[in-house]
Amino acid sequence: MRTIKFLVFSLFVIIMSCNTKNNTLKVDVYETSASGNNLTKVTNFSSDKNQDGLVQITLLPAEKRQTITGFGGSFTESSAYLLNKISKKNRDSIIEAYFGESGAKYSLTRTHMNSSDFSLSQYSYAPIEDDKELEHFSIKEDKDDIIPFIKDAMKVSKDGFKILSSPWTASPWMKDNKEWVGGKLLPEYYDTWALFFSKYAEAYKNEGIDIWGFTVENEPLGNGNNWESMHYTPDEMTNFVQNHLGPQLEKTHPEAKILGYDQNREHLKEWIDSQYKNEETSKYFDGTAIHWYASTYEIFPEELQYAHNKAPNKHLIQSEACVDSEIPKWKDDAWYWKKEATDWGWDWAPEKDKHLHPKYAPVNRYARDIIGCLNNYVDGWIDWNMVLNKQGGPNWFKNWCVAPIIVDEENDEVYFTPIYYTLSHFSRFIRPEASIINLENSDNDLMVTAAENQDGTIAVVVFNEGKTSKNINLSLKDKHVTIPIQGQAIQTLVIKN
Repeated sequence: MRTIKFLVFSLFVIIMSCNTKNNTLKVDVYETSASGNNLTKVTNFSSDKNQDGLVQITLLPAEKRQTITGFGGSFTESSAYLLNKISKKNRDSIIEAYFGESGAKYSLTRTHMNSSDFSLSQYSYAPIEDDKELEHFSIKEDKDDIIPFIKDAMKVSKDGFKILSSPWTASPWMKDNKEWVGGKLLPEYYDTWALFFSKYAEAYKNEGIDIWGFTVENEPLGNGNNWESMHYTPDEMTNFVQNHLGPQLEKTHPEAKILGYDQNREHLKEWIDSQYKNEETSKYFDGTAIHWYASTYEIFPEELQYAHNKAPNKHLIQSEACVDSEIPKWKDDAWYWKKEATDWGWDWAPEKDKHLHPKYAPVNRYARDIIGCLNNYVDGWIDWNMVLNKQGGPNWFKNWCVAPIIVDEENDEVYFTPIYYTLSHFSRFIRPEASIINLENSDNDLMVTAAENQDGTIAVVVFNEGKTSKNINLSLKDKHVTIPIQGQAIQTLVIKN
């Protein structure tokens, strides 16, 4: 009898052990923190779900939302120029860090057509006046810097990446003010300007580079008339796309996407209403592009949800973001976690908008915005310059900004800022065609988003902005795991099959 009881007890222990093992969620955890982790793999977690004060995060993979297009940064002339100034070893390491399997694995990028503020000078691919057929069109300005940068990125990118191209302005001779800055496209050049997009796509294709899509105009509301710009009203842009750009690309590059607007979110509704007024106006719009500069903390969820609800099958892509109006702090990780940065709005936002532009921590701004965007139907998120120097340039306007990677081109040194690692938490682990999934989160002080990749893995990104550490009980169906997160930390939790 004792033998039977012992066997029964042993069997019970084995069954309980198997159940405990089977109920434990298998997860890899990567953390970036103010304490010094930089996308560091951590292993200090358990299956104890009975601890006091646990934050409950329950994943609901059956409740799927938008499909992800990608994450990445921008191929600017400034970044490409700097890569040409440093050693091949450091150049290769930066390109690998952004596009290689060991790095951020960027999947969605942007570049500028003609010059932008982050160019070394002002130039156009169509400089000859009244060249309506663009017989003298040439992308020679890009052949020494931007194009080699893109091609080198293509070589190390296993999965490839999409390129979104944006003009800051048409050639001055096409505009009513004949200037690089401000003004509007003259109606007699609408077809010429539409042809310009087609010529650009063809020229890049001849270089072996496919253009995934276009935004119609970077910042059509203007930028304070500081650098290259061209203005549209919502209805003017819709008219241009409906009657000129859309039909032109349909004939020559029907695969190219067209995204409208391309500026700050607080004005999004009026542009959405114009683009998607009816079937005729919306026919050629594949989506909408937005920027984050309206606030250092406000995500504008109502505007994002409005855009999604108005056109649920169209793209909603964050096409530009950066720590602007700042000179980068060199090899000072702590600064990127402290609320010391200020933006353009700190200096000259109108009084009614001052509250939207307090001092902020750069890491917080990136983590909060990306998570907030993903939780409000944004399907792609693109950073601005990939590389800048210690001055925050170069650019012709001396409009200094911060990039995730800073170089000292004179001494051939490279600094990977905490912003780089923050971006990698998303781009490396949430892949194109992933689906954002719903979740339940018991702690309003933690920002959380989750996505299921096509290979079945689930990536959960958690941001703890406060200084108090927390313990998270992460649940998926009948499995769970308990994971600690430090204060001032961002984690990506990767759940495997």
